[in-house]
Amino acid sequence: MASVSIDKVSKSFRGKGGETVQAVRELNLAVADREFLVVVGPSGCGKTTMLRLIAGLETPDAGNVSLDGNVLNGTPAKDRDVAMVFQSSALFPHLTVAENIGFGLMLRKFPKTEIAQRVGEAAELLGLTALLQRKPETLSGGEAQRVALGRAMVRKPKVFLFDEPLSNLDAPMRAQLRKEIKKLRERANATFLYVTHDQAEAGTLADRLAVMRHGRIEQIGTVQQIRERPANDFVREFMNAVD
Repeated sequence: MASVSIDKVSKSFRGKGGETVQAVRELNLAVADREFLVVVGPSGCGKTTMLRLIAGLETPDAGNVSLDGNVLNGTPAKDRDVAMVFQSSALFPHLTVAENIGFGLMLRKFPKTEIAQRVGEAAELLGLTALLQRKPETLSGGEAQRVALGRAMVRKPKVFLFDEPLSNLDAPMRAQLRKEIKKLRERANATFLYVTHDQAEAGTLADRLAVMRHGRIEQIGTVQQIRERPANDFVREFMNAVD
């Protein structure tokens, strides 16, 4: 099981001028086991903060984040069965592709034989086998992001979190990596929460779509349901604006 629950979660930060910025406001969201939920919304609406709260990179001011009914609020990020893929690949420049993919397993002291097996399996799925001994500086943007995806894959987490992972790539590479993510979804016994501005990604990947504004979910449903029956003017205008 890998259901995710966000129950009345709030999170604020101190702004550049010293003001309080409410990033997430009594947010409620339930993601079912093995569901692929895509979240869209304007910049600054709290999408990334929501992912970071689930990953354990931020701590909620109020409310609970739960995995399979177990509250995670006090659980360190390294001990959560969650893997996050960021907008930037953030690879270690001094490590090879193979070492970057297996780095998290090495920190967790997995046996070398198991690390090699998992890295090999991920590399094969992502078309990286021929690149395993190369350094990040020799990779294209799409190759680097595939390495970041492999780094998440080898952990075999219960939950994958994606924070606009394809936004820095050109259209053909985005289309290719969407196919890779779909293959991952077919093979992984996991739940996916994916943030994007790209309607093609949402339509291709989502079981359900959530539209977010001002730190709250405005509407959740299938892409077709939201397009045909938007809950309010904001949802209607936002979905039309990003066509």
